[in-house]
Amino acid sequence: MTQKSKAQLLRRLHHGPRILVLPNAWDAASARIFETAGFRAIATTSGGVAVSLGFPDGENAPRAEMLAAIHRIARSVAVPVTADIEAGYGAKPRDVAATVKGVIAAGAVGINLEDGRGAGKPLRDIGEQAERIRAAREAGSKAGVPLVINGRCDVYLRRVGDESERLEHTVRRARAYFEAGADCIFPILAPAGAIAALAREIEGPINVMVGAGTAPIAELERLGVARVSFGSGPMRAAMATARKIAQEIAQRGTYETLLRDPIPSAEMNQMMQTIARRR
Repeated sequence: MTQKSKAQLLRRLHHGPRILVLPNAWDAASARIFETAGFRAIATTSGGVAVSLGFPDGENAPRAEMLAAIHRIARSVAVPVTADIEAGYGAKPRDVAATVKGVIAAGAVGINLEDGRGAGKPLRDIGEQAERIRAAREAGSKAGVPLVINGRCDVYLRRVGDESERLEHTVRRARAYFEAGADCIFPILAPAGAIAALAREIEGPINVMVGAGTAPIAELERLGVARVSFGSGPMRAAMATARKIAQEIAQRGTYETLLRDPIPSAEMNQMMQTIARRR
């Protein structure tokens, strides 16, 4: 598939008939594991990629290193890849455009773009964020790739306003972001009780991230959710297993956790050989 056709496919997957389940990879190996499991597309995780590079989440990983990681993930799989670029790595729309240009050069066909400014800071003005979305859309068009833009809305994450106001505020932002060129809206950390209302009130695809209390995928699909993702959860779960291995060896000198259910070396090598053949 060409990069353009991958972008077109990713966009179609947001419109059914089945919910789009997007596992979040943090390196080439995790991406191949998800592809082998049969997922139709893969997302990156900003937190997972940052940690794998030795940085905390929050645009602390240098943009060049983040883009290189996206490139390794995108070239390792045949399915479409969408990249979490956080707030776009810069204050101005031109900065977002430059990052998008790098994402497309890395082989990805979609992005997450958030409207937050960081912990403790107010969200970007709706008009300002709309301009950033337009800049991303234009950068994709100039590159000949119909980029799939997931507009992250941080109203619930940042607890903006009263709880009773957050639904209306999110819907207002969603409408502006769609008008600016977004393909999907991501009301991150919206409570379980608000998801059905958001799916009903937002006239377009919405993305839900799995967390404690999230309904099963079949129920999310029934509620009208178009896309479900997992953030840094898979990476943190994998690191939890690594920590258990380390603690058992250090404290007991045994290897039960290590030897319980590892992927065989031959199978991992076969996955990597598939990557090599695609280069």
